[in-house]
Amino acid sequence: MPVAINCCTQRQERLWDSMKALDPPCDAMIVTSRHNLRYLTGFTGSNGVAVATASGTFFFTDPRYQFQAAQEVAAKAKAVTGPLLNQVAALATRRKWKRLGFEQDHLTAGQFELLRSKMTRHQTWLPRSGVVETLRMVKSDEELACIALSVKTNSMALDAALRRLRAGMSEAELAAEIDYQMCKLGAEKPSFDTIVAAGVRSALPHAHPTRLPIGPGVLLIDMGAFQGGYASDMTRTFFLGEPTREMARIYKAVLEAQLAAIDVVRPGIKASAVDRAARNVLKAHGLDKAFMHSTGHGLGLEIHEPPRLGKKEGTKLEAGMAITIEPGAYVEGVGGVRIEDTLRVTTQGCEVLTPTPKELRVL
Repeated sequence: MPVAINCCTQRQERLWDSMKALDPPCDAMIVTSRHNLRYLTGFTGSNGVAVATASGTFFFTDPRYQFQAAQEVAAKAKAVTGPLLNQVAALATRRKWKRLGFEQDHLTAGQFELLRSKMTRHQTWLPRSGVVETLRMVKSDEELACIALSVKTNSMALDAALRRLRAGMSEAELAAEIDYQMCKLGAEKPSFDTIVAAGVRSALPHAHPTRLPIGPGVLLIDMGAFQGGYASDMTRTFFLGEPTREMARIYKAVLEAQLAAIDVVRPGIKASAVDRAARNVLKAHGLDKAFMHSTGHGLGLEIHEPPRLGKKEGTKLEAGMAITIEPGAYVEGVGGVRIEDTLRVTTQGCEVLTPTPKELRVL
């Protein structure tokens, strides 16, 4: 979904306003992250680099994207041959920029050395990773609409795939069916590798689907879609046949923890407080040691974005953020349960976007 030119221009202005508040200031900011490029310029291709300045943004890509860049990019776009960073270095020299910001988390050591080799000794490099990602944390209404549509498609795909679940179907076959249904319903692609884990393998939080048949017991499915460039994320845990007393107890505890975490989500609260709400419930059920990851994360143009909802995360939630809430409990040799929804933070609290029911379900 193309981003409106004026929207990207406003984002570039916000970037520069935030850059001015940093010490020391820089004359130009080199942006190489593919997701940040899309956010700032609207470019959806795979090879580009932008240079943001107070007076405007420059964009370079290769000739494959010449026509695409002319249609999409909200900047002075130019298609060139050879390494794009050579063009950046030449532009910096011509403009006599002294202080150059760069995304150190998105440059390889080789790329950084190439840039440095082309620059003069009077130019200073200023690490500025995270600046654009911070702007991306609070979504516009248009972005939230894309996320909500992706969430809806994701849930519809799960329903459609479960209707095709048959005896003897493997984890990998069900994962493939889920991915197919997502794309059939309008998604561009899964937002990550779909997780289907049955039986004792459900105790592996990020299990990869295998050719093993799905038998009686636990069935954990973690899935997400990209639609309009924006991600959704959902986990549901089902049972093929009546659950054991232990697994039913674990499911009840995880659901209680998830609802407790959702209940505290509101503007101004620290991300760590959301994590603590879920963790306290699981501790009361004797399952604190079985919860081995954070309670959630932001999402948008990427499946994992700030803020992270973890024990030590001090970021305060703001209206317009899109986050997940996904506590879990995993017992080796027995099984695991995770329940995850996508939410948006509102001025009064939050709205759960995921429509798929969460009560214990026997397939």
